[in-house]
Amino acid sequence: MKQFARGLLLTMMTSIAAHGAVTKASFGTTPDGKAVEIYTLKSPTVEARIMTYGARIVSIETPDRDGKMADIVLGHKDLQGYIDDGKTYFGSVVGRYGNRIAKGKFSLDGHDYQIPLNNNGNALHGGKVGFDSLVWQAKQLPDGVEMTLVSPDGDQGFPGQLTAHVKYTLQGNALHLDYSATTTKPTVTNLTNHSYFNLAGEGSGTILDETIEINADKYTPTDAGLIPTGIEPVAGTPFDFRKPTEIGQRINDDNEQLKAAGGYDHNWVLNGPNGQLKLAARVHDPKSGRILTVTTTQPGVQFYTGNFLDGTLTGPGGQSYPKNAALCLETQHFPDSPNHPAFPSTELKPGETLHTTTVFTFTTDKK
Repeated sequence: MKQFARGLLLTMMTSIAAHGAVTKASFGTTPDGKAVEIYTLKSPTVEARIMTYGARIVSIETPDRDGKMADIVLGHKDLQGYIDDGKTYFGSVVGRYGNRIAKGKFSLDGHDYQIPLNNNGNALHGGKVGFDSLVWQAKQLPDGVEMTLVSPDGDQGFPGQLTAHVKYTLQGNALHLDYSATTTKPTVTNLTNHSYFNLAGEGSGTILDETIEINADKYTPTDAGLIPTGIEPVAGTPFDFRKPTEIGQRINDDNEQLKAAGGYDHNWVLNGPNGQLKLAARVHDPKSGRILTVTTTQPGVQFYTGNFLDGTLTGPGGQSYPKNAALCLETQHFPDSPNHPAFPSTELKPGETLHTTTVFTFTTDKK
């Protein structure tokens, strides 16, 4: 019997080591009385914390080339910080429609829809009350947590009751984000995660000396309001990251696209079939040796260099977040797709299930 018990304990310990451990704790209460929970996902090399307010990634701790751990995503020290911050979307799942819809308008099956305007005359990340500011329902999984949100018909002007799920699972050194959604009426949806990464550690300065590679031959240039105007090649432009390039190398070039956005805040058209897992981007920090590899089934990725950070926000350790303090890699369908028939469709119909996957994998270079 003792031998059986020892064998069972060894099996359990082996399973925990392979798949990690998941724990839950309280993270406060919203002003309207909703309890917020935070889930800690641990593997032998990575620790990620996910909370139910906005289904947000609160922290990701990974080792540098010497094994020293650091939190590599920007965030706030407590729930109130996230509630008071209506601009950055730190770590959240944004929706129903991540990114911008021009003038908040689109037509579907002969019906016109208006989303509240919240960004220079456009609708950004789902309107004035997006998925980032709602409390999701959580279900603990053996190696992660599943977040669920039911958005009622007419929510922020969108048609249909949308039921959205996001599974965060930590498998070794890879954090998997699996999105799914269903609807009761034809609608549009574009779900993504809005984490801000600084591979040297949050609060450690800017990301301008980190290098990035983006697996894309084309991107979607924008007008002054950051609404796409079409699809163009990256060749011969500051948007060519097909080879690893220092982020700050061309960010201040005399280029109208960069000037309008204050840096990079554009969608890249990823090489490879939509719906199949492929490389989106790879980021390397030469100081720490940390490498972030992003793979996705989505057709695009929004590369954003924290252009609107201005030093007024501080992180959990008290350090301020200046402009370019982090970068975002929001895997997605293209901005304003409902108004661009040539873009991959974001329409979701009753009886269909949207499903996309994005994986953040954390490694280091050799000494």
